[in-house]
Amino acid sequence: MEQVKQLLVGLGGTENITEIEPCITRLRVEVKDPLKVDEEVLAAGGAFGVVKTGRCIQVVVGPVADELAADIEKLR
Repeated sequence: MEQVKQLLVGLGGTENITEIEPCITRLRVEVKDPLKVDEEVLAAGGAFGVVKTGRCIQVVVGPVADELAADIEKLR
């Protein structure tokens, strides 16, 4: 659960997330304010990479994407 909390901080907190969806090895996240996304914090939380396209953020986390997305949803 610590990894989930760190990823939430890196994404700017639960209030910054408008939608989250797992996709094989990535978390596809739509955020309100992309400037609140901290790639260093996401990396410290286990992200292998981050792809930003406007308000859509893809966090590469490996095959645990489904599990992480479910845990993030529980905290929202």
